[in-house]
Amino acid sequence: MTAKLTNLFTEKQAMAIKTYLNDDFRMMILTGAIRSGKTFINNYLFVMDLKRASQLAKKLDDKHPQYILAGYSSGTIYNNIISSISTQFGLDLKPDKHGHYHLFGMDIVPAYTGNSRGLGAIRGMTSYGAYVNEASLAKQEVFQEINQRCSVTGSHIICDTNPDNPQHWLKVDYIDNPDPNTKTVTINFTIDDNTTLAPDFVERIKASTPSGMFYDRNIRGLWVSGEGIVYADFDKERMTIDELPDDLHYYCGVDWGFEHLGSITVWGDDNNGNAYLVKEVTAQHKFIAWWVEQAKKVQQEYGRNVIFYVDSARPDNYAEFVKAGIRTVNAKKDRQAGVESVAELIKTGNFFVYSKGVDQFYDEIYQYVWDERTGEPIKEHDHVMDSMRYAIFNEHKKRLATTVSSRFF
Repeated sequence: MTAKLTNLFTEKQAMAIKTYLNDDFRMMILTGAIRSGKTFINNYLFVMDLKRASQLAKKLDDKHPQYILAGYSSGTIYNNIISSISTQFGLDLKPDKHGHYHLFGMDIVPAYTGNSRGLGAIRGMTSYGAYVNEASLAKQEVFQEINQRCSVTGSHIICDTNPDNPQHWLKVDYIDNPDPNTKTVTINFTIDDNTTLAPDFVERIKASTPSGMFYDRNIRGLWVSGEGIVYADFDKERMTIDELPDDLHYYCGVDWGFEHLGSITVWGDDNNGNAYLVKEVTAQHKFIAWWVEQAKKVQQEYGRNVIFYVDSARPDNYAEFVKAGIRTVNAKKDRQAGVESVAELIKTGNFFVYSKGVDQFYDEIYQYVWDERTGEPIKEHDHVMDSMRYAIFNEHKKRLATTVSSRFF
């Protein structure tokens, strides 16, 4: 059996299948690094479990057996599971008028775990099992409801997840729970477990992943908190420059402030993947008219079409920028993803600071530290850091989306 499985799967994926076939479990959690092959094998286990549940339903003479398919949103369910299953197995699952899928006689009910409204789809149902994609992103109450809905004797809950803070409820209540009655099995994946990846690709991913928490989670698959400063790879001497290149593409980030500091940062990207902090305006006790004036000066110096990614917490300030003819966008504020996008540029040496353009930047970047309890940056010394995050994350995410769409449409 082992030789046959490892002809089709990696050794860690084969271990997951053998665990599924041989162990007496209620919940199986595949956790670990990005690109480690855990979602691929979980899709395979999902199809296997649907077939098992179908056979169980026939024994029970259940004419309408149901199974939960859970993910953060409809988009993640489609991209990570439905589309992938079509590619992996040639199974073209189409939703019915209720948005449900059907396979092996099972009614597969989607549940969205990203907010508490996801409870509505499954509340009151009796399920033969569940597949939970990206389990650490699920709201705890939604995950608990899924657990309770899988009440048919012998039902399975199969999860995959990337690591998070070690105090996360999934880690504490399920992965580390010592009570054997939970019947939970966990398999950890590292990026090196995915032997189908090209070695040079793995080395590039390792080289470009920021040190510390991001490397431990994304490469080694560990549930760790951050330690020390957030941007540990920042090298002031190497990354500070006295001259800027020509022909930069400019954009800005804005963190509003009054009692605390507010900050506008101006950034420029070149054609080689480098990002430059060109100018920083940071001040306290300034009303919105003053910030509009500063934005106007930026427009005069760097072009009227410069985009400002602003903190969405102040819709009144956003409206004033728009009224003043400033190209303004409410920033997506995903903190972890935003920090990682900046940290990756720093790690790869594609991040530079113009020495004549900064004010508070150096003070903040060396005091911007992780909160070991939450796994998030501490909300102190973060005004320039937030402005930077809004700018780089949103601009680079937009440009990546434009690049990808241009390849396919």
